[in-house]
Amino acid sequence: MYFHNNWAVVIPLANEESEFFDLISFVSTTLDRLASGTVYLVVDKASKDKTLELSQSLSERDSRFITVWSPENKNVVDAYLKGYRVAYDAGHEFIIEMDAGLSHDPRAIPMFLRVLNEGNECAFGSRFINGGSTADSAWKRRFLSKFGTTLANVMLGTHMKDMTSGYQGFHRSIVKKFLEYPLKSKAHFYQTELRYLLRYSRYMEVPIHYRAPSPSVSNKAIKNSIDCLFFYFFKRLNNKPVFLIDKH
Repeated sequence: MYFHNNWAVVIPLANEESEFFDLISFVSTTLDRLASGTVYLVVDKASKDKTLELSQSLSERDSRFITVWSPENKNVVDAYLKGYRVAYDAGHEFIIEMDAGLSHDPRAIPMFLRVLNEGNECAFGSRFINGGSTADSAWKRRFLSKFGTTLANVMLGTHMKDMTSGYQGFHRSIVKKFLEYPLKSKAHFYQTELRYLLRYSRYMEVPIHYRAPSPSVSNKAIKNSIDCLFFYFFKRLNNKPVFLIDKH
């Protein structure tokens, strides 16, 4: 399968010192296999260990890895968007977003590229379709993911199997649209918000294997998710739905 070789991965990093080399090893193997790709490692002040130093040292040794120091970030959504902005400005055609800590398997990157290469504008990772799974995740996290997907589909009128996964990829034309849009979410709802805004795009869900060793989701993040969900729900009730792509 031929892949467009001008693609990138955006990975926000915070306090990843203990798993840094394992992550980079898996990502490097995938880059070697595809003989292409650029990785943007986004680090900000949330990271208190040696993640920044490790990232900068890697960038000096391997030009495929570019460290983006972004001290102005206020939350994780800022980190994602900073990575997208840098990758977009660099001219990449396909941009994939994934989490660090090996919660997302880098070996799935070729599947995202295949979906985008076949003419889809968006490739959304899904744990809840055939071939997807969740491991090492506390019941609370699994419940929030499943319940969040069901609730979002009911309230927002979407029809995806997974509305909360953070492993996703986009054509640069889509990245331009959401970089210009004032996103409401500041935490976990960010992925759901993007899926809602892009519900009329040409998309496909990609099966992913997800592991989430952290059992907790902060109350602040949950509150922000609820606030954003009802914002878009009332927009829909008032017949003023928001979307970044018109119906095909």
